[in-house]
Amino acid sequence: MRKLFVIAFLLSLAYACTKEDKNLDSAIITGLDPRDCMCCGGWFIQINDSTRRFDQLPADCLIDFTAATYPMKVRAEWKKKDTLCLGDEIRLIRLLKD
Repeated sequence: MRKLFVIAFLLSLAYACTKEDKNLDSAIITGLDPRDCMCCGGWFIQINDSTRRFDQLPADCLIDFTAATYPMKVRAEWKKKDTLCLGDEIRLIRLLKD
C-alpha cells in the first residue's frame, strides 16, 4: 500500500510540474534594443519564429541581466501589450533561464 501511495504522489507531482510549465514558450533573448526613439529600448526576444520586444522584467525574475551574454535561451510566459507603439511589444509574465 505504501508503494502505491509513493507512486501516486510522484505521478501527481510530475503532473503538477508539467501543468505549471505548459504556458511557457521556448525563446531566445537575442540582445538589447540599441535604437534611440520614443518606442525603442528593452530587449529583443525570438518566440515562435517571431522577433518581439520587452522592456520590463517580471518581478520574480531571477536572471541576472547585468552579466548576461546573448543569445540566451529562456522559457517565457507572455502576452501582447494592450497598448502598442511599434507593434512588437510584449509583457513578460514569467521568464526562466533554460
